[in-house]
Amino acid sequence: MLLLTTLPFLAHPVAAMAMRAPAPPTGKAVILSSINRIFPLGYYENYMALRLKQAGYTTTFLTDGNVTIDFLVNQLNNYDIVIWRTMTYTWNHVVYFYVGESVNGATEQKYAADVSQGWINGNAGIFGITSNFISEHFTAGTLNNVKLMILLSSHSSDFGPTMVSAGATSVIYCNGVINMGFGLMDDLTSQLVDYLASGMNVYNAVFDSVNYLNNQAGQQDQLRSNIDDAYTPPFWFSGSSSLTIASAY
Repeated sequence: MLLLTTLPFLAHPVAAMAMRAPAPPTGKAVILSSINRIFPLGYYENYMALRLKQAGYTTTFLTDGNVTIDFLVNQLNNYDIVIWRTMTYTWNHVVYFYVGESVNGATEQKYAADVSQGWINGNAGIFGITSNFISEHFTAGTLNNVKLMILLSSHSSDFGPTMVSAGATSVIYCNGVINMGFGLMDDLTSQLVDYLASGMNVYNAVFDSVNYLNNQAGQQDQLRSNIDDAYTPPFWFSGSSSLTIASAY
C-alpha cells in the first residue's frame, strides 16, 4: 500500500517542482460580478482569487447589488487589478451594461444628468450604463493606479480603449457578443488569469488563450474533434502588451 500511494508523486516530478509558495500580498485586486445571481461565478471565484494570491494580490469579490455606480466611478482606481463580469441589454436601440445595483432614487438623483442623457437606464430593475457614461466619467488620470483590467462582457471592446485612455496600463476585453452560459467564458477567463499569474505578459497570455482550442504549430488541438468548427475566444487588449502582474517575476 505504501508503494501504491507514493507512485503518483514519483510519476509527476515536474508538476511537484512547479508548485511555489504564494508571494506576499503586495497588491489589490477586485472581481465584480454584476450578473452573479443569474450566472454564478462559482468555483472560478475561488480559483482566480487563489492564483492572484499566489501572484501577490489580495482579492475583493463583489456581486450583484454590491456593484454600484458609485463604486465603479470612485473606487476602481484603488485597485491594481480589476475584473468586471457583466452582460448587456438594449433599450430604445441603445446598448447598456448591467451594473448590478438595484434602481433607487438616491443614485438617480446623484446622476440625474446622466439619466437625462439616457446614459443610465433602470428599466431592467437594476441600473445599466452606456459606453458614453463610461467615457464621460473615466477621463484621463482617473485610472492611473490600475495595472490591468479584464472586461468580461459582450461588446466590452466598446469601452476597453477608454479605460486605457483613463490611465489603466493594459485592458483585456471581448469583441462582439459572448454567451455567459455553460461556464465557457469563465473557464477561459480563469485560464487567462492563470497565464498572467504564472508570469506571462499580456500579449502572450491573450495569444495563448485565443489559440488554446485551435490549431497550434499547424497541428489541430487534440481537444477538438475533426468535425467541430474551430472556436476562437473573443479576447483582445489595448495598452501595454508587455505588462506582467506576477510579483515573483
